[in-house]
Amino acid sequence: MAKRFRGPVLGAAMGLGLFSSILLAVGSVPAGPAVETLTLASTTSTLDSGLFDVLIPAFEKKFSCKVRVIAVGTGQAMRLGRDGNADVLLVHDRESELKFVADGFGVERLDVMHNDFLVVGPRTDLAAIRGKKSLDAFRALAAGPGSFISRGDDSGTNKKELRLWAAAGSKPARDRYVESGAGMEAALRMANEKRAYTLVDRATWLSHRREIDVLESLVEGDAELFNPYSVIVVSPARFPGLNSRLAAAFAGFIRGPEGQTLIRDFGKDKFGAPLFFPDVIK
Repeated sequence: MAKRFRGPVLGAAMGLGLFSSILLAVGSVPAGPAVETLTLASTTSTLDSGLFDVLIPAFEKKFSCKVRVIAVGTGQAMRLGRDGNADVLLVHDRESELKFVADGFGVERLDVMHNDFLVVGPRTDLAAIRGKKSLDAFRALAAGPGSFISRGDDSGTNKKELRLWAAAGSKPARDRYVESGAGMEAALRMANEKRAYTLVDRATWLSHRREIDVLESLVEGDAELFNPYSVIVVSPARFPGLNSRLAAAFAGFIRGPEGQTLIRDFGKDKFGAPLFFPDVIK
């Protein structure tokens, strides 16, 4: 299994413009006796995949701070941001992210990295979706046979899944559609136990597929399955008490040369392929 980031967990250079006043202060993050803490609300895939095992310690060392990670679905992460309970977000649902910023809760949506989603299912593939385009596969899954495990947790993966059902124009009957209400790793394991289909991000799939003995990837490589991640500093104008300087430092770090290199190289040696692809510095 991929190791877990062991810090506190609950559940190219950045442009100026709106960010200028924050960024000018990043280089002067104080190194006093009290260690500063950054609260990061992030998707579960960044934790479950093990990416934080390389990103977070490098950031903490560089800025002499501690990062408190709240690993939840994207929807819940943005609710934490809207309530002023997180300094910075790392999320993956572009439509919700743009609304979050437009509503004044975030400074700016900044691209960080991407991967893609896969539809995985039992090798017997009773619904015969293997090799289909994603929307055709979802139509076949709606018609049955076979069960589908949904995250059902308002995560970025769940939001993507619901948009795919809507675009496909149909959805499985209630007795074949199971909402797990759990993170991606737990939903994947449930699908494996039930010999069901599910939508999974590539990072979670690659980091756990050796433990998954029933399922295999059946649909992938479709433009509809593109999965971009962004970082958003929660608005210091709306929540003056947040650590906006350290939040901006984190955003700059994961979009800068060191962070983008760590993202680019993560997973190659252990899983035989990268789990994420950097979007700022290739």
